[in-house]
Amino acid sequence: PILDEYLGLADRLQDHVADTSLLVWEAIRDGKHVIFEGAQGTLLDIDHGTYPFVTSSSSTAGGATVGTGVPPTALDGVIGILKAYTSRVGEGPFPTELLDEQGEFIRERGNEFGTTTGRPRRCGWLDLVAAGYSRRVNGVSSIALTKLDVLDTLEEIPVCVAYRIDGEETRRFPADLSRLARAEPILETRPGWGTDTVGVTEFADLPERAQSYVRFIEHELRAPVSIVSTGPRREETVVRRDDTLRRLTSDRL
Repeated sequence: PILDEYLGLADRLQDHVADTSLLVWEAIRDGKHVIFEGAQGTLLDIDHGTYPFVTSSSSTAGGATVGTGVPPTALDGVIGILKAYTSRVGEGPFPTELLDEQGEFIRERGNEFGTTTGRPRRCGWLDLVAAGYSRRVNGVSSIALTKLDVLDTLEEIPVCVAYRIDGEETRRFPADLSRLARAEPILETRPGWGTDTVGVTEFADLPERAQSYVRFIEHELRAPVSIVSTGPRREETVVRRDDTLRRLTSDRL
């Protein structure tokens, strides 16, 4: 009975099955704009993540070509999605994790719970060492900074700019998981802005200290922040550096 049911479904679906790698390639060849959206995060990548605390696929930008059959040379830019703080799902080393009321505050305000399971996500301060590693292995052209509004009420915002491992300071993300587990975050405290930013759509309308926080991230990661999310709604978005976005979308992606 199950086989008969599935064969019936196959009859209904067969006209919608095609060689998608060819379809996408033809779209690129014809000058159409193609955007690939990746799932999960760099540190969950099967090859470049914090193994064994990873997923079973390539979640870096390279996975777009592996999963679609489109050649790497067809990619023209990579927009990296970065939260204004750091979160992690599941086990594994997390140098900036907050196991206190501050971490719980960020979790609740940022609604950091699994969409399907409802499992609480681990939360901590923004880790620019891990973010810098992600920028490098993904070849990030620009950054979409999300959940800036979650930090609105904080008087001070610590940011991890380096690790201290076995007494030595480093800005390089360790490939050895045991070294990462021993990493202590070196924090630089940024002033909070104490003003509601939800729904702001122009960068100039953000509080000066919020603008400074964004520029600090740009400077440390050496990549422009082209998009800033100020709320969960699609329209609650700041789009800046139009020249960067125009370059990413005017040619083939």
